[in-house]
Amino acid sequence: MTDAAAPTTALTTRIVLPGLVEPAGLQVATGPTPTPGPRQLLLRMEATGIAFAEQAMRRGRYYGQPPFPFTPGYDLVGRVVAVGPEADQGLIGQPVATMTKTGGWATHVVVEARDSIVVPEGVTSEDAETVVVNGVTAWQMLHRSAKVRPGQTILVFGANGGVGGILIQLAQHHGVTVIGAASPRHHEALRAAGVIPVDHADPDLAAQVRRHAPAGVAAVFDNIGGANAKRSFALLGRGGVMVGYAIVQAVSGTGSLLVPFLAAIGQALLWSALPNGRRATFYDLWSGHSLRPARFRRRLEADLGRVFALLADGTIAANIAARFPLTEAAAALALAESRTLNGKVVLLP
Repeated sequence: MTDAAAPTTALTTRIVLPGLVEPAGLQVATGPTPTPGPRQLLLRMEATGIAFAEQAMRRGRYYGQPPFPFTPGYDLVGRVVAVGPEADQGLIGQPVATMTKTGGWATHVVVEARDSIVVPEGVTSEDAETVVVNGVTAWQMLHRSAKVRPGQTILVFGANGGVGGILIQLAQHHGVTVIGAASPRHHEALRAAGVIPVDHADPDLAAQVRRHAPAGVAAVFDNIGGANAKRSFALLGRGGVMVGYAIVQAVSGTGSLLVPFLAAIGQALLWSALPNGRRATFYDLWSGHSLRPARFRRRLEADLGRVFALLADGTIAANIAARFPLTEAAAALALAESRTLNGKVVLLP
């Protein structure tokens, strides 16, 4: 291990998810600071956050999550304090953003160099944290999955969430009109952001959307799933695309989310096969990570780089709903799950 700018402590504090518990059941633990292996980096965490994934994991419902107990944390931004063999020594001292899927809720984290991107100057760690997974997801759904064009109109469910907030800004920057579906409590903020707000729970939602897009929308970004996905698909105009990116309606149940996810993917394939000029897809952030790692890395570097550049020049803004110390992750998770926020909950060391 190369170790210039050594870790500030021999101990690491981390949050442990011990089993199927409520947010208050999260535990704080300390242990030895880990050592990076080949092509790995050791980061001193500067910001991490709470996403839909952790909310599913505490219920044992996230596909591919490790067995309990484990440390959650889907992504983080941290300072490189050591590198393992075959990793770039020039990264020591640099702030990097990385995707981990788990493990990010800790003061020191070993991460894969290939999943880490240097944060540009002028972007704070907590601002960068809001656009790591959320920014890549939003960019790729908008430009790679749906291929939305300037002048078109889209419908975004979860418009008040971490992904939704970034997606809205990227779409507006691209010259796209956004209809945002969220609870009425968020409508004033959405309206102030230039979004046309609609109530996601309104039985008459289709009529509301049609008033603004009589021929249907160019794309729907649906994070609810189930019956709402059917409604979303019906709101597409000819040539439109429905992109599923979560299944919030299923997360409060029990058992693995694999079956609901497979059902959503199968439904999208079936709808896309219909001869009606519309298609559906389910977005997977990790697609190609194992089978096509070089391509995955190129896309991650390119897409997150574009989002960071827009954040650095002020074109888009970080939307932080609340900040908590890492050791108060239980309270932070409870707040995130309340569905009352506009933006992302960030954990700081």
